[in-house]
Amino acid sequence: MDQIKILIVDDHPMMRDALKMAFTGEDDLQVIGEASDPIEALKMLSTLAPDVILMDLLMPNMGGVEAIGQVLKLNPQAKILVLTSLEDEEKVVACIQAGALGYFPKTAPRTYLLEAIRKVADGIPYMPSGITLKLFQGLRRTKTSPINDPQITITARQREIMLLMAEGKSDDEIAKTLHLQDATVRSHIHQIQQRLGLENRSQVVVYVHKNLTYKDIDPNK
Repeated sequence: MDQIKILIVDDHPMMRDALKMAFTGEDDLQVIGEASDPIEALKMLSTLAPDVILMDLLMPNMGGVEAIGQVLKLNPQAKILVLTSLEDEEKVVACIQAGALGYFPKTAPRTYLLEAIRKVADGIPYMPSGITLKLFQGLRRTKTSPINDPQITITARQREIMLLMAEGKSDDEIAKTLHLQDATVRSHIHQIQQRLGLENRSQVVVYVHKNLTYKDIDPNK
């Protein structure tokens, strides 16, 4: 039986140990490396060839969403299974958009994790039914009025914020990227939701992926 080679990327040593313990007795699964942050993982990928990369999202030095993109730049065929405690829709959408093949909550049972790894190793996307249901409900709630609808007034700055939200960035990360105050970012997000008739961040993220691209940013607005 061919073994599935796994690289674990998580900044918590206890979590990495727990994952290795979870694979005990599974002859087809082999951990070939572990990294405490994405930068260390990227260096390891120059010598390792894992079949599946287990990637946490909240890590130092580089966010998980950005790390997914960097891994795929090195190896467009990389198979990444996001393993995280975050289950909000915007993070899920951002990870899928970045190129992850699966999204798995850390609270789920071990047997489901083993199933997820084996499916992702075979190139089959994996997402638990609970998260799939959240995304489906979010898509149903999201309005799809085009961004250039004359009745919708979204400024260039707000469009920049929307695109950063779609990348999975937090309010603090958006503020640092755009050199704004946190309160200013939150105010913009509130105005965006009001103007688009959306209820929460998740719906804004879904809206962006349906309607908005970087070409839509008009510096004259």
